[in-house]
Amino acid sequence: MAEQVDVVVIGLGVGGEEAAGRLAQAGLSVVGLDPRLVGGECPYWGCIPSKMMIRAGNLIAETRRVDGMAGTATVEPDWAPVAKRIREEATDTWNDQVAVDRLVGKGVTFLREAGTITGPGKVSAGGREFEASRGIIVATGTVPAIPPIDGLAGTPYWTNHEAIEADTLPASIIVLGGGAIGLELAQVFARFGVAVTVVEAADRVLAMEEPESSDLAREVLEKDGITFRIGVSAKAVDHAGGSFTVTLDDGDSVSAEKLLVATGRRVNGEGLGLDAVGIDLSKRHIEVDEHVRAAGKVWAIGDVTGVGAFTHTAMYQANVAVFDILGSGDAPLASYHAMPRVTFTDPEIGAVGLTEKHAREQGLDVKTAMSQIPSSSRGWIHKAGNEGFIKLVVDNSRGVLVGATSAGPTGGEVLGALAVAVHAAVPVNSLQQMIYAYPTFHRAIGDALREL
Repeated sequence: MAEQVDVVVIGLGVGGEEAAGRLAQAGLSVVGLDPRLVGGECPYWGCIPSKMMIRAGNLIAETRRVDGMAGTATVEPDWAPVAKRIREEATDTWNDQVAVDRLVGKGVTFLREAGTITGPGKVSAGGREFEASRGIIVATGTVPAIPPIDGLAGTPYWTNHEAIEADTLPASIIVLGGGAIGLELAQVFARFGVAVTVVEAADRVLAMEEPESSDLAREVLEKDGITFRIGVSAKAVDHAGGSFTVTLDDGDSVSAEKLLVATGRRVNGEGLGLDAVGIDLSKRHIEVDEHVRAAGKVWAIGDVTGVGAFTHTAMYQANVAVFDILGSGDAPLASYHAMPRVTFTDPEIGAVGLTEKHAREQGLDVKTAMSQIPSSSRGWIHKAGNEGFIKLVVDNSRGVLVGATSAGPTGGEVLGALAVAVHAAVPVNSLQQMIYAYPTFHRAIGDALREL
């Protein structure tokens, strides 16, 4: 006999955990399923530990900037305290008991099992059958997308998991992929003395962001000693004698002690039984509507929706799903026009909404403006490590920002003001009349507005 419950949540990453906990606290009977760690990628291998690594690498860089500005300083990088902090403070040595207790404490029935949808409202897990009267939430996230490179399978390559878990760092590493994850880890490793080569098949790193962001990221990472191979793909991989050799499609090759594959992620949908509720398995992600509904009594949240592989997206969609399931009269509708994103390199590269290219592709009447952080008052004061810019993308016909980039020291924090402007469609003339505190990094927004 199927056990009768209100909701089954399949996948307990940040979005699934949030939705399950809130629905249980609202009085519903909720079953949460996940064979992996409760909390998912973010607290164990993603945002939390990686930013600890980045913080450590930035401290090293800041120390090296003392000379010529505040005296003299030397630093001896040591990975041991970084690894220790990740184990003890971030991940409890990759033990999720605290998260499980938190979830169960909210009233969720937790099973460390994978779930399979067997029909409308029906889920099988660990030999048990559940029938959910309210519905099912799918929040299984993504896994690393490993490209079919000749010779790669079977080698001890790293994904972000092995990179985060490393107790010691190699002397050298090849990073396949010049997206946010690849660049963040590459810069950290380089600042701890690792010889790093980044291989990116596209014609620039951070290919989905503004070209100016790509140029800045490459420029500053090259200053950290990173070598870039841009516009070439890995054709073959060989591992022998404790070393990797990657043959590139231009006939050249690169070698290093370790190989990090950071070529993107794919939806974790195997065995979910999505076809049992009419969800198209041929799609790269699960399509959802403005209520994040994927099918009748099925909601999907987080990375599986393909909207953006960000923790904040999963939390946002979880909120939409919770309101919809509870039948609240003021349920929010999902809108992604002001999606914020930050690449936590040094300098940080934050962006919100549309890039100039994407805005033009949508047929908007586009106008852009830029200001440079080094020539701003705070950038001039900051001096060492002051690279960055503000770029505004305006829909000229409406007189509002539809996108913006904030690159520089604390670029992700400065992005907050721009995200509000894009989200609320604040008129450009209102932004131009604002008072921007002096001397701050965010004052460069006003500098860019004056260029419009």
